[in-house]
Amino acid sequence: MDGFLIKHVALKHGWYYFYRLHTVKLEGLCGNGFSNLRNYLEDTFKSCPNEFFEKGPRSSKLKIDLGIKPTEIKNHEVCQLAEQGLATAHYGTAHSNVQMFMLQNDNKTISMEVPIWLHPNEWTGFEKAFDSKDPLSGHIDVLRIEGDKVWVWDFKPKADKEKYATTQTFFYAMMLSERSKIPLDKFMCGYFDEKTSFVFKPELSLTLNARP
Repeated sequence: MDGFLIKHVALKHGWYYFYRLHTVKLEGLCGNGFSNLRNYLEDTFKSCPNEFFEKGPRSSKLKIDLGIKPTEIKNHEVCQLAEQGLATAHYGTAHSNVQMFMLQNDNKTISMEVPIWLHPNEWTGFEKAFDSKDPLSGHIDVLRIEGDKVWVWDFKPKADKEKYATTQTFFYAMMLSERSKIPLDKFMCGYFDEKTSFVFKPELSLTLNARP
C-alpha cells in the first residue's frame, strides 16, 4: 500500500515510539460504530499528553496474575502476517518489521504503537494494584478492526513462553476503552508470533482477584 497514506509521529516516551495511522483504513473501518475510536486516534496523533509516559506504571512491565486462560489459535492470520513481516527485514527490529508489514499490507490493521493511558480515578482498584498515583500508560503494538470488534494485538517473540502478556493486553484494552468510550465488550485481546497466537475476551471481572 502507498506509504503516503500512513501518518506518523515520533513520541519521546522514555525512548522513541513511532505512532502510525493508516488514514484510508482508519476511515473505512472506523465508520461503522467506531467513530469515537477514530477521533481518539486522530486527536492523540496531533496532541499526546507526553508527560503521562514519563513516570508511573507501564502496562508492559506489570507482573500481575489476572488468572486469564487464553485460547491458543495456531495459523491465525496474524501469525501469517508476522511470518511475512519478519521475512522482509526492512527495519532494525522484529517488532518494527511485523508492525509495518501489517500496517501496509493487512486490510484490518489501522494503527501501531498506539499511546494509551488510565488515570487513577478511572478504576477503583488502581492504587491498590499499581501502588501509584500516576497514570498507567502503554503503547499498543497493533490495532485491528475485525468485524464488529476492536482487537488489541501484541507481537511477542516466543509467544508460548509468555507469562504476563494477557495482563498487558488486558490493560491495553481497558485503557483504550476508557479513552475512546467504547464499551469493553467490544474489544478482544491477543498476542502472537509467527507460529501461534493466544486470544481472550477482556472483562472487568478479571481484575477483582488480581494478585502480584
